Amino acid sequence: MRILALDIGGTDIKYGIINESFDILGAHKTPTNAHLGGAHIIDTIIDISKNYTNIDKIAISTAGQVDSHSGVIVYATDTIPNYTGTRLKEAVEKETGILTVVENDVNSAAYGEAHFGAGKGYDSFICLTYGTGIGGAIFLNGDVFKGSGFSAGEMGHIITHAGGKACTCGGNGCYEQYASTSALLRAVNEISPTPLDSFEIFSKMNSDEQIKSAVDSWIDEIIIGLISIIYTFNPPLIILGGGIMNEEYIINSINERLPSRLMESFRNVKIKRATLGNKASMLGASYKAVNNM
Repeated sequence: MRILALDIGGTDIKYGIINESFDILGAHKTPTNAHLGGAHIIDTIIDISKNYTNIDKIAISTAGQVDSHSGVIVYATDTIPNYTGTRLKEAVEKETGILTVVENDVNSAAYGEAHFGAGKGYDSFICLTYGTGIGGAIFLNGDVFKGSGFSAGEMGHIITHAGGKACTCGGNGCYEQYASTSALLRAVNEISPTPLDSFEIFSKMNSDEQIKSAVDSWIDEIIIGLISIIYTFNPPLIILGGGIMNEEYIINSINERLPSRLMESFRNVKIKRATLGNKASMLGASYKAVNNM
């Protein structure tokens, strides 16, 4: 079994061949050029597929809300113009003749972590990814819960601050406006004399009290959202992903501060860091393709 797996993000399309043992045989990336829209993404996928032979299936993990049965993009923000409504599965299968599976990127990551990573051995958990925004997936009784319109898990848009900051979704006070990686960068760069990236923030944190205070306030914002999620789902596990979560200080701080802010009956929840990194979505989409899910 040879699967061409692709992970379509706003910046890059990552891709590679995955075999029957779920080994990634070479990983590559190419710019998404998201501003060129959905049609360009289809063309890029087709061009990538031409570099490979003997492909049994194509597995696509993508940004946006996805009808995983039909492979249609139900909704996408203007990060990828004209992506909403794109019949991705149909278009790729028509051009390649290869059976194609399409799934949302965070849902794909949840499948990956469930079968190969931090969620292995758990029947249910919540998966959250922190980056430009906050993505979520609900892994329930061995599968991802999609909701009535394939859009469940948009936990970046739960309201944590009523009447708060304007959000790209059109609402105000959404979780991702306060707890995303972007929110941390905004907060720190308001007080830093020179722009800092996330790595520099954590390298300077212990020698700069202002930066440390901003980081700790941001972690409290993460916890505020987690409390609502925990009280709603009562999960045994929450997996936190996104490159920022490689900083051990974050997970350690959450595990130190969170229990005292929960009712005792909810304190059994475990908070873990995702273990598969940027491989999670490719592996998860491929798992779906192999198992005809």
